[in-house]
Amino acid sequence: MSDVVDDGPFFHGTKADLAVGDLLTAGFRSNYRPEVVMNHIYFTALVNGAGLAAELAAGDGEPRVYEVEPTGDFENDPNVTDKKFPGNPTRSYRSTAPIRVVGEVTDWERLTPEALQGWRDRLAAILHEERGEIIN
Repeated sequence: MSDVVDDGPFFHGTKADLAVGDLLTAGFRSNYRPEVVMNHIYFTALVNGAGLAAELAAGDGEPRVYEVEPTGDFENDPNVTDKKFPGNPTRSYRSTAPIRVVGEVTDWERLTPEALQGWRDRLAAILHEERGEIIN
């Protein structure tokens, strides 16, 4: 681990229907750049941050937030830390090791359709700029 200050709990947002004990692994396409296969699995210590990720995730399923636990070492997510924001204000992390689902969280804050569209518009604009590059 490098400069990680969180001990958890940790959360992962997705549109996948998962069960307790399921392992989430790297090796899937990015939600933000589908041409990129990710070398890491991502998670956050902020339940509503995972909710936002779930809302923005690819797929047709219902957005879901799961409490997860890392099974190996993890690091601050460089996609949202020092390259773009000082420190780690989003408390976002990534790991090459799987993360295990320990439960589903149902009381996270859902976005209004207008707020969700605003995030999609901002994400599209960022991805068209040079700083939209994913550090994989």
